[in-house]
Amino acid sequence: MPGREDCHVVVPTRVVVRVRPGASRTHVGGEHAGALVIAVTEPAVQGRATEAALRALADALGVRPRHVRLVSGATSRTKVVEVYGPDDVGADVIRLRSAGRIEA
Repeated sequence: MPGREDCHVVVPTRVVVRVRPGASRTHVGGEHAGALVIAVTEPAVQGRATEAALRALADALGVRPRHVRLVSGATSRTKVVEVYGPDDVGADVIRLRSAGRIEA
């Protein structure tokens, strides 16, 4: 088919994250029960901590905020997100989990 070789399918990487609202600084890194920890300064009120966590994750992974999407856990501290980015996003998530923390 003409033009078929130009098609590019992006498969998102699913990441389980644990959000810690009300932190003194926003940072991404560390692990809690297998989930990537994201600490944010925003309180857990009206989704503000969730939005801040998605922005912090995008920044830590070097992707645009619109490429990070909440899949489940809107009102829970443990959430599942999809990241649309380069193929090595999964490796970056593993690095962040084991790195401790990275300021966002």
